[in-house]
Amino acid sequence: MSITVNNQLIETFNFSGGECHVKVPLNIGDNVKIFAKLNNSDDIMYLLLTVDAIRRINQETKIYLTIPYFPYARQDRVCNEGEALSVKIMANLINSLHCDEVTIYDPHSDVTPALLNRCKVISLAEIIADSLLVKLIHKNNLTLLSPDAGAEKKIRAAANKIALHGKTVEVLCASKSRDVRTGNITSTQIHGDIKGKNLIILDDICDGGSTFVELAKTLKKLESGDVYLYITHAIFSKGLAVLKNHIKHVYCYHTLLRAEEIDHSFLTVVGPTV
Repeated sequence: MSITVNNQLIETFNFSGGECHVKVPLNIGDNVKIFAKLNNSDDIMYLLLTVDAIRRINQETKIYLTIPYFPYARQDRVCNEGEALSVKIMANLINSLHCDEVTIYDPHSDVTPALLNRCKVISLAEIIADSLLVKLIHKNNLTLLSPDAGAEKKIRAAANKIALHGKTVEVLCASKSRDVRTGNITSTQIHGDIKGKNLIILDDICDGGSTFVELAKTLKKLESGDVYLYITHAIFSKGLAVLKNHIKHVYCYHTLLRAEEIDHSFLTVVGPTV
């Protein structure tokens, strides 16, 4: 968990019954910037308590909230009867805080910013353009690869933003079929010629990594060159080892991995580490 108030970490602990407790800095002033990495339900509760504590110090304080990875955003539609629309529930919680601005990074879909009040989006294109990936892409003549049709629009926007001196960046797209009940990918196709090309797959989320492993296997069968991977929100629930035989190097904006779990020879974090 990492929640900061004007770059100062809040104090947290849990009571024996599991209830969360926070204490925020008292010298907050009239404008507060909260940066919240929300990795679990306790973190969400810490955030709600933090905003309440700030309001109790100064009810007129303007609050600018940044949530890089918006929890529950992946369930942005109801696929099967009996399920909840989780992203709406989470958005309602954040809206109830009445922040003056809520900034999110590379949202999973347009549903999240549509549900949030006073929302500011930092796009994939902006993240890539402000990172070391621009130099990597041009130096290695990398083709950007969208893992599915849903991500293609924002990846083309990134390519346009990082084009240098009229030199365009090529974009290709893959597509996949998935069983909505199990989540398993049933097939993967690549649209375009990738033979001999060095590629970087761009996507917003990596959970276990199976999507990218299967995609990399398909690319190698089609005789691609080196395959890199960029992920904005890197969960890596199965660790990095599952990717190492298939991906040359992985880049991410931030990761849920603990510091001791990060192999810096394989994974580079391009965003803030706090």
